Formats: sequence, C-alpha cells, structure tokens
Amino acid sequence: VNLLALEEFKDLNERHAEYQAQLEDLRKSRESLQRAIYRLDRTAARRFERTFETIKGHFHHMFRRLFGGGEADLRLVENEEGERGIEIEAKPPGKRTQSIALLSGGERALTSTALLFALYRTKPSPFCLLDELDAPLDDANTDRFMRILKEFNTQTQFILITHNKHSMEMADSLYGITMERSGISKVVSV
Repeated sequence: VNLLALEEFKDLNERHAEYQAQLEDLRKSRESLQRAIYRLDRTAARRFERTFETIKGHFHHMFRRLFGGGEADLRLVENEEGERGIEIEAKPPGKRTQSIALLSGGERALTSTALLFALYRTKPSPFCLLDELDAPLDDANTDRFMRILKEFNTQTQFILITHNKHSMEMADSLYGITMERSGISKVVSV
C-alpha cells in the first residue's frame, strides 16, 4: 500500500486542472486571433479593391493623356498557385489591345509612366527619382510626358536623370557632371 498515493493524486490532479485551464486559455486566444486575422484580411481586401479601382481609373486617364488617346486596363489575375498579380493591357491609338510585353520600348515607357502617375495621383509622394525614363521617347511623347510631370511638380519633387534635350529645356534646375580633366568630376548647375 502506497500511503503517499492520495497526496500524489491531489498534486497530479491540481497540475492537470492547471494544464486544462492553460489549454482552454490557448484555445480562446487562438480563436480570438483567428477572428482578428479574418477581420484584418477582409478589411485589407476591401481597401485593396477600392484603391485598385481608384488607381485603375487614374491609369485610364493618364494613359489617354500620355498617348493622346487609346485605351488601357489593369486587371487582377490569379495563377495556378493562387497568387494574385496585375496584368496591364494597352491599346495605343491606331493599334489593337495587347499585353505591355508586346509594346515598343517607348510605348512601354509611356504605359509604365501612366501607371506611375496613376499611383502618384492616388497617393502622392514628396519626391521621386526617375532615371532615363524619357530615353525611349520621341520628341512629341517627351513633351507630353514633361507637361504632366510639371503638373505633378506642385506636390512631388522630381529628380530626372536624362540626356534628352527636350527634358533638359523644361527643367526648373539643371545639374550636370563634367570631367574637365581625366578622373576628376565636377558638378555644374544652371
């Protein structure tokens, strides 16, 4: 006969009750977290859809302004793994609708710029750095691009790295790098 069995049973029973309470606490916490995650996912999805529709509308407008007409569309797509993405379709004036990958370099640059400006119209940023964005553009497209850039210049400061003469002519400030002597660079401003 184990005389300590009753005492051991009480200790084990207390520990068991404590573990049961902790387990119940964990179950409640998990359910609470799952509800919070579900609410956050629903809220994020609603906000994303609203923002996406706003950007899509701005993209249509900016595309038509940059191309002087035409149509463009943003669509949400889902692949086999369930991952979502965005597909850009563009129809410059006088062409048929096609994926952005099938456009010329200048058309791709303008379409990407339209998307960038649509994003900035939705949520402006204090500054933006554009590196050779106007390189594939002809003079007429560069002029349209620079006019729109000037409009956005009231809320965003743009730093444009360029070799394009038309872009340089329309800049408020111009900084250049020159090398008067081999290996020694000098900043020149206008």
